[in-house]
Amino acid sequence: MTRPVVLLAEELSPATIEVFGDDADVRHVDGTDRGALLAAVADADALLVRSATTVDAEVFAAARSLKVVARAGVGLDNVDVPAATSAGVMVINAPTSNITSAAELAVALILASLRNLGRADASVKAGRWERKQLTGVELLGKTVGVVGFGRIGQLVAERLRPFGVNLLAYDPYVNHARAAELGARVVELDQLMRESDIVTVHMPKTPETTGLIGAEEFALAKPDLHVVNAARGGLIDEEALHVALTTGQIAAAALDVYSSEPPAASETAKRLLELDNVTLTPHLGASTAEAQEKAGVAVAKSVRLALAGELVPDAVNVAGGAIDDEVRPGVALADRLGQLFTTLAGEAPELLDIEVHGEIATRDVTALKLSALRGLFRSVVTEQVSYVNAPVLAEERGIGVQLVTDETSERFRNVITLRGTLRSGEVVSVSGTLSGVDQEHKLTEVFGHALDLAMSDHLLIIRYEDGPGLIGTYGQRLGAAGINIAGMQVSRAGSVRGAEALVVLNLDESVDREFAEELGAAIEARSIHAVDLVY
Repeated sequence: MTRPVVLLAEELSPATIEVFGDDADVRHVDGTDRGALLAAVADADALLVRSATTVDAEVFAAARSLKVVARAGVGLDNVDVPAATSAGVMVINAPTSNITSAAELAVALILASLRNLGRADASVKAGRWERKQLTGVELLGKTVGVVGFGRIGQLVAERLRPFGVNLLAYDPYVNHARAAELGARVVELDQLMRESDIVTVHMPKTPETTGLIGAEEFALAKPDLHVVNAARGGLIDEEALHVALTTGQIAAAALDVYSSEPPAASETAKRLLELDNVTLTPHLGASTAEAQEKAGVAVAKSVRLALAGELVPDAVNVAGGAIDDEVRPGVALADRLGQLFTTLAGEAPELLDIEVHGEIATRDVTALKLSALRGLFRSVVTEQVSYVNAPVLAEERGIGVQLVTDETSERFRNVITLRGTLRSGEVVSVSGTLSGVDQEHKLTEVFGHALDLAMSDHLLIIRYEDGPGLIGTYGQRLGAAGINIAGMQVSRAGSVRGAEALVVLNLDESVDREFAEELGAAIEARSIHAVDLVY
């Protein structure tokens, strides 16, 4: 029997290679040598890379037998996932390989900032002895605000508790009971900023979280606040941070990530390099021997599973196992409905029903449930969400998830619905279907309003009290901003004027949050949501 060819395009640990044993023909190539890579990948069944090798459509075109690409790390910036999917190639990464390392670095940065360790090191090496000038503060008894209480945020909280700190947590998607188990009290962001002595950030970077902590938040802070970001660059507004640090609004900051890396490449970030009250590290969150080893071994094990046709826990673009041909087209739709639900709900539901109605309900639709959960958590957590870890993420947050199947469907052949109950008791629901030969994604219901509208990548969803002239108002404002409406549908909850109306607009481009809020205020909207969908 011919052994599969596993191509290593970058240096990986001996332990990684040992995973394959004698069951694979392991070959090596320099992934940065484009010609050599394209030649070597032609016969490969699997390709393993780190961050230096670019795996794009050209690579997939050259690969005759490639079944799986594995990135021994967390990010996938150097792998063209849509191109891989089009080529039928599974993409794997190691989403949890660095979470312990990232959490430990955040704790280290907190201590380094409180005790001026960076300045102290530089001072002694320069021949100075500045004990008095470098007096720090203790962590004992301080209030630490953890912004983002997912896996890494929770690991940070676990490690900080023995220091005798008071823990606050801000995360719209966290379960209060789980936070309480870790000794943390869940609060809103403004309260966290007012009460904290240290703030450490562990959110994913999305349009909603970019600049999450800015001038308004720093204005609420204590003058002795220390801010730490070892998550994603851009979560903290660097211009506002510079102002807060230089005017005495806050005491200090410690950063491992930047809006532009290295920070010297950005004029805004570069100004932070000049400040004595800032501790800086060069994106070291995953830079430990253990994290690198875990990443390599984890993806090697996943590659073995993929080559054997078994379930792959960390596959990011397929469900890691066989999917019924009738169900497969709905996987992407379920993912996008999950993304839409998260934007509309604004928080994690207490209970979530994933309903599948119609003919496909007679099939195994587990993949639709997994895909909906994957979409739900795409913008919520810092780690890559896979079809296998998505249910774990739901369980960690105390979300009760139920798959409901019903072979009947009144309006459409098949419909997927996500129906979630929030802590307030409010029910949020979104539904969609596939239409026509091209299996076009359509919205069939949002917030209980019946629809029949194509689902584009950029949506604007507005709820308001129906009245004359309102469509013209938001249409004119979008036009003045140069934003084209590609399609729209209005649904009214009743037959009389003044009933709640819901409009879904398909736009040709994204709308930022500030513009959306201004537009909503102009028509006194009950709610307005700008949604950008990916798959």
